[in-house]
Amino acid sequence: MKKRDFLQASAALVSTALLSPYIFQRSKIMAASNTKFEITKSDQEWQSILTPEQYRVLRKHGTERAFTSPLDKEYGEGTYVCAGCGQPLFTADTKFNSGTGWPSFFNPIEGAIGTTVDRSFFMTRVEVHCNRCGGHLGHVFDDGPAPTGKRYCMNGVSLKFEPA
Repeated sequence: MKKRDFLQASAALVSTALLSPYIFQRSKIMAASNTKFEITKSDQEWQSILTPEQYRVLRKHGTERAFTSPLDKEYGEGTYVCAGCGQPLFTADTKFNSGTGWPSFFNPIEGAIGTTVDRSFFMTRVEVHCNRCGGHLGHVFDDGPAPTGKRYCMNGVSLKFEPA
């Protein structure tokens, strides 16, 4: 092995070892936080009640592709509830079209959500989760409309719409 190849391989290994906690931190936070919620289930139980896509997003912090959720264009009266446990999260009168391809809201129902700092993938964002079961819903940003200035950008697969 040439000295240059050895140095490149060593640098790659060291970089991977040093950066892996930041890249994979999100799943560690979720795994550690499952015990804090009113509703807790084993992975097997969650997989039996959720679709594979719901499980990937709600329990493994996945993200659905933009513009794929029918809830993005749902504007009827009603309530958006957690797809994992049924907790009411957002009312339809707080929904707006953010143009991002995900259902967006400017205000959650009081006490329905929790937030944590998400430092995965070299970014710092505020993750939003259901305060009852801990399911990952999406992220909140400071570029929403008045009166809150917040944009709760949610994965549609994490929600169910219950018409009024």
